[in-house]
Amino acid sequence: MKAYFINKYQKAPAILGDMPEPVMNDDDVLVEVHAAGLNHLDLRIKSGEFKLLVPYSFPLILGHDVAGKVIAVGKNVRQFAVGDEVFARPRDGRIGAFAEKIAIHQDDVAKKPSDLSMVDAAGLPLVVLTAWQALVEIGQVKVGQKVFIHAGAGAVGTIAIQLAKYLGAFVATTTSTANVDFVKSLGADVVIDYKKSNFINELKDYDVVLNSLDETTLLQSLQVMKAGGRLISISRPPTPSYAKNAGLNIVLQWVMGFLSRKVRRESQQKQVDYQFLFMKANGKQLAQIAQLIEQGHIKPYTQSVYPFEQINQAFDELEQGRTRGKIVVSMR
Repeated sequence: MKAYFINKYQKAPAILGDMPEPVMNDDDVLVEVHAAGLNHLDLRIKSGEFKLLVPYSFPLILGHDVAGKVIAVGKNVRQFAVGDEVFARPRDGRIGAFAEKIAIHQDDVAKKPSDLSMVDAAGLPLVVLTAWQALVEIGQVKVGQKVFIHAGAGAVGTIAIQLAKYLGAFVATTTSTANVDFVKSLGADVVIDYKKSNFINELKDYDVVLNSLDETTLLQSLQVMKAGGRLISISRPPTPSYAKNAGLNIVLQWVMGFLSRKVRRESQQKQVDYQFLFMKANGKQLAQIAQLIEQGHIKPYTQSVYPFEQINQAFDELEQGRTRGKIVVSMR
């Protein structure tokens, strides 16, 4: 089958070529891939940035977001049947959405929202699970709380704003001049054009902050938070508690403690709880989110669609930044 893969960690583009058919386990569903979403995580995995957190063997097929049709099921599978249209973020260690087929553990899969195209569904799993786990699980956002989401026009930001509004929060975000009206249309109550002003001069007393940018921005975010707030980062730096929960060894726990020492110290001084989030696959959460999508509370935004054969051009666009929503490759 055709797939997009690497034989070693590298900065250069991956290979678009032939790979063996997926091997199914008893708890797997075999999915014929119709579309797959691009994520910066694919680039970071490809370059080896996360090799200590999530070690992979080679050859490695990339791709964390998939939508398609079930064409076979393992003997232990009860929730899905051949012909079901599904979407998923396969678990770490079993990624591989950039291929004609993929075998996925049934616990990572959900039925695709009925009113979404395969293309729109393919761009959702990683970002909706990230937003859910940040705002619902860690942030525990409640009605009337103030939530600040960095980079509101980005892939995670577009979903996080909508989810925070559904949860009843007052939402602030940052974006470029060109996207001010767009993020307002998502429901943001306060929109800060970062090209014209600094958020630390505009915001105060926020309960939850979701950071997807650099560590400087992360530390600045503490200035707009209230005591008892929750600061969540999906970009950096990982913490010792994250390393321990992920089952990493004591050396890596120490390394992550060293890398995160400044933000943890300043968060403690501010009486803010800092947590690093590396989202996990979760089909049950994805099914809950699918209901919100079908009810109209969350809407996907797909910026560009490329044929699979042009996946390198799709990644070129992703690396240029300034995306509004997701970039997707279509297999058909």
